[in-house]
Amino acid sequence: MSGGSSEQAGPAVVVVGIGADGWSGLAGNAQETLAAAEVILGGPRQLDLVAGKVSAELVAWPSPLVPALPGLLARYAGRRLCALASGDPMFFGLGATLARTVGARHMHVIAHPSSTTLACARLGWPTEDVDVVSVVGRPVERLRRVVAPGRRVLVLSAGATSPAQIAAQLTADGFGPSRLTVLEQLGGPGERLHSGIARDWLHPEGDALNVVAVECVAVPGARVFGEVTGLPDEAYEHDGQLTKREVRAVTLAHLAPRPGETLWDVGAGAGSIGIEWMRAHPSCWAVAVESDPVRAQRIVRNAGSLGVPALRVVAGPAPEALADLPAPDAIFVGGGITREGVLDTCWAALPPGGRMVANGVTVESESALAVAQRRFGGSLVRLQVSRAEPVGGFLGWRPGMSVTIWSASK
Repeated sequence: MSGGSSEQAGPAVVVVGIGADGWSGLAGNAQETLAAAEVILGGPRQLDLVAGKVSAELVAWPSPLVPALPGLLARYAGRRLCALASGDPMFFGLGATLARTVGARHMHVIAHPSSTTLACARLGWPTEDVDVVSVVGRPVERLRRVVAPGRRVLVLSAGATSPAQIAAQLTADGFGPSRLTVLEQLGGPGERLHSGIARDWLHPEGDALNVVAVECVAVPGARVFGEVTGLPDEAYEHDGQLTKREVRAVTLAHLAPRPGETLWDVGAGAGSIGIEWMRAHPSCWAVAVESDPVRAQRIVRNAGSLGVPALRVVAGPAPEALADLPAPDAIFVGGGITREGVLDTCWAALPPGGRMVANGVTVESESALAVAQRRFGGSLVRLQVSRAEPVGGFLGWRPGMSVTIWSASK
């Protein structure tokens, strides 16, 4: 055969998963790979687990890790290089980061049981029925996205303080009766489990390497939301600039969020469209653009309250604030429709197949949407929602303002 390939020459790096049980818990091929390595990269705790068992140079990861990775890998290019990762490297682990850096074809992964697998085994929980949330380097508010009565959740902790933070948040959110089990050093000689009720949580801080299992129980009247779009209006802090529930549900149906996609929520108001876009799937992401700095801060609070604290908020007017944003898959324009350049800039930013939806309530904004429909195609829909309100001793229908929705695919 003609010239060799990178695959024939071997991967640039072999990623080896390791558990709290250290060297003895590694499969034979993992031990052999590490024994043959010339350089092993890892965190201090992971390197300690193989120290004395290998002859390789042990190198601790720099901080911050991601910007340093390309240079670090280049420095050891051509040498037999391994990287240690906790548990399954491809499950909330180092493997995904390395795959983005060197490419999946240039790495080989030797997996170890993940902490999630071990926790479910200890608890007798079917893994497929468990929601997993990582708060490692992420806000604990992410837990709110999945908490619901009767659900089981595993939280990958950021450290020894995480269990108390989780207990406090659950209690504040009306899930104080939930049972928490902290599983420390899973699979290792120091493995320990302790349990308690969130609202009565008094356990002192334990080992930093832990997973928190939550059996969700709500108090009567707790704030519990469904999975579909159209959350109650009272779920949001707002000053009146809010896409109302029924209109929001229809708007998001037109936007059609899909896993892994990015939304621009332009003229975001209270941030409801971007927030519910992100709630549609854990991999959905959004940028909320809002010119009013007070509203922008309110969006941040709403996002944390509703379990999507990763929502990015950009304070500034469109179209200027749209420069240098990540490429969108879909765009919603809820404010600024009549501002010069907003619709054109948004449409130009969409890739082929991207979706755009804009809502208008004034004569001027309706006119702008009619022009957009003639130029770019798509459909126009007008909605009017009426609510029953007291009229003397009876109920009567009070109509809200009509909302015109333009939606189009590029």
